[in-house]
Amino acid sequence: MSTLLISACPGPPVCAAVHTYLFVDGLDVIARSDSRMAGLEPGRLLGPGGPLCPRDMPHTVEVASQERPEPGPGRLTVRVRLRRETVIWSDLMYPGLDGRGITEVRFRLEQYLGEVERAYAVLKDQLVTPPCEPGGVA
Repeated sequence: MSTLLISACPGPPVCAAVHTYLFVDGLDVIARSDSRMAGLEPGRLLGPGGPLCPRDMPHTVEVASQERPEPGPGRLTVRVRLRRETVIWSDLMYPGLDGRGITEVRFRLEQYLGEVERAYAVLKDQLVTPPCEPGGVA
């Protein structure tokens, strides 16, 4: 099983805008997937029943958009689904530490939801909505 860590840059003056970092097993999924991308702002990812909340039915989540060389139409997405006590991210493509492509990761539901709640607590001043509950119910 993999572990998830959610973080965010502080925004101005450090960065042009606040954006989210998604680390899976210590690797920055967004930067390793496409270095032109920047994670979406936390409020778009951590809302109630929001995109990162796992559901029984798979759903595609936009997690980043093109930032460099200038903002553009590029998008980075992952497919999120819940299977029993496991959250599955699929449709990924980034190199692992060994250089092989990673296309799917699995998280223990408890760790995943705990991290979403922890990230919400840390980033709540940048959000207007509470974190998700299992099954996408706020």
